[in-house]
Amino acid sequence: MKQTGHEVRTGMKDRAILVSMVTDSMKKHEELVAYSLQELIQLAETAGVEVLETLTQNRESADTKWFIGKGKVEELKALIDEHEATTAIFDQELSGAQVRNLEEALDVKIIDRTQLILDIFAGRARTREGIVQVELAQLSYLLPRLSGHGKNLSRLGGGIGTRGPGESKLETDRRHIRGRIGELKAHLSEMVRHRTLHRERRRKTGVYQIALVGYTNSGKSTLLRQLTNADVYVQNELFATLDPTSRTLELPSGKEVVLTDTVGFIQNLPHDVVAAFRATLEEACEADFLLHVVDSSSPMREEQMRVVNEVLGDLGASGKPQAVLFNKIDLCTEQELQMLTTSLPHLRISAYDEKDQERVRLLIQETLMGDSRTFRIPADKGDIIALVYRIGDVAESGAEEDVLTFRVNINKDDYDKVQYLLSPYEVKADKNKQDMQDKQEQQDQQGE
Repeated sequence: MKQTGHEVRTGMKDRAILVSMVTDSMKKHEELVAYSLQELIQLAETAGVEVLETLTQNRESADTKWFIGKGKVEELKALIDEHEATTAIFDQELSGAQVRNLEEALDVKIIDRTQLILDIFAGRARTREGIVQVELAQLSYLLPRLSGHGKNLSRLGGGIGTRGPGESKLETDRRHIRGRIGELKAHLSEMVRHRTLHRERRRKTGVYQIALVGYTNSGKSTLLRQLTNADVYVQNELFATLDPTSRTLELPSGKEVVLTDTVGFIQNLPHDVVAAFRATLEEACEADFLLHVVDSSSPMREEQMRVVNEVLGDLGASGKPQAVLFNKIDLCTEQELQMLTTSLPHLRISAYDEKDQERVRLLIQETLMGDSRTFRIPADKGDIIALVYRIGDVAESGAEEDVLTFRVNINKDDYDKVQYLLSPYEVKADKNKQDMQDKQEQQDQQGE
């Protein structure tokens, strides 16, 4: 095979020109376009790419053959030659034909935003489930584009766009790849079944489940680590966390809940990718309460919150009880702090501040505390007594011979999960009132 000066050599960083196209319909959202390109730079750097230059093209619409138009391709070719770039990364999704045409014209590797994100995912997946999800997303994305990725697969040395399924798998015929996708979906279904069983087990024990959701790099993993002393990877980069991590969190009342960190969301993620990660994202769907962590210091804070709420809507989790944690306030000006507000319950915090960590625990506890219920439980029912302490905040307790009485503040959703276990011991409101009246009459008679 012919080698060129642009061939990627083993051990060398990809050197890239980043390309963004702005259509007429996008011009009214210039701030978002600029932010998307800045985010692409961060994604490229996260993937270990050396970013050399950016190029922007304004067009009425995308060119079906060249995406950015033939003239702009020539301008891009000159930039590539000048900087000795090895890769061109596009901020928008490309078709297989566009990739093929651009590779032939530019003689470098062509990567688009989605492929770049999937490449980062491939480098971050640690658990079996994460690895399967990434491969499924990559194959689903590449299947309709195989004819356009010739150079990406044959180019020496690997680099971005080549992690994951590997060259040999992608060079096989479409039928084999469809078969592999079927296998991965079956593996994933089995993993989902196991995860569902674990969740059901937690649900039956009355454990309250909380999911940390938010835009990538908003500080979810840092918050999980600070609140629970979890040994999770924390780094100031996009998609530092890919696999969900669950840890036990003890609240000020002593009640324990399960806190789960989820994969960060990002704008312009195709539905195929979201679908592949549905098993992971279902942690958000199954949670009793969502803590939406926001990077307060980001100039695109509102847009990031919109993206997160949009993805939650796609997953069917938008109706979940939710509170917003405006994180990284130590990086905000006083004026920016005044703008951190929402109609939902919210706190302004720094994940590293111990007082703020305590405020988060109290927020969760206040959310859990609900109706006051009274239970009379035989002293020998240790499992039921333990359940009462686990799912509620015991405000009062007492003992009469071999029966214990508890007045408990308990969230309705929590109670509904274990009602079948506790209802035989619950003292109904009218019965409770009658007991109090009887007790008062006895005291009055004694007084006489």
